[in-house]
Amino acid sequence: MSVPFATVGYMPLSALEREQFLAEPHIGALSVIERPDRGPLTIPIWYLYEPGGDLCVRTGPASRKARAIAAAGRFSLMVERMEPTVRYVSVEGPVTKTVADSPDLAREMATRYVPPDKVEGFLEYERTQLGEHLVIYMRPENWLSADLGAV
Repeated sequence: MSVPFATVGYMPLSALEREQFLAEPHIGALSVIERPDRGPLTIPIWYLYEPGGDLCVRTGPASRKARAIAAAGRFSLMVERMEPTVRYVSVEGPVTKTVADSPDLAREMATRYVPPDKVEGFLEYERTQLGEHLVIYMRPENWLSADLGAV
């Protein structure tokens, strides 16, 4: 049974809790300033993160997000869940490096998000239909996080 949202308590996450939550396989919402006369470009994206390290995303080198991130030099990523409690973590920070993608990283990302029996097909599709990718690393500097309880 859920409780009315008005009765939910806001509980900030500890540094350990927020890093562990970010390390889970959530779909991220990446935001980056693309143009000064518009709000940030915000798109869903897969990502990798290990506590204490840099966060990375993969994208096409000519994509809007790759161009915007290169121009801005930083971006934000927010992840959330609804159950068993409403919880979110948002990180923002500078790009630390951009490198060519590798088959090993492509596989690691795919196995994080794609069912095991679909990984090979996805990797083949990505290689033949989506083409080259690059990997953008970001050092989380600014964190926002909370557990809002059950709703």
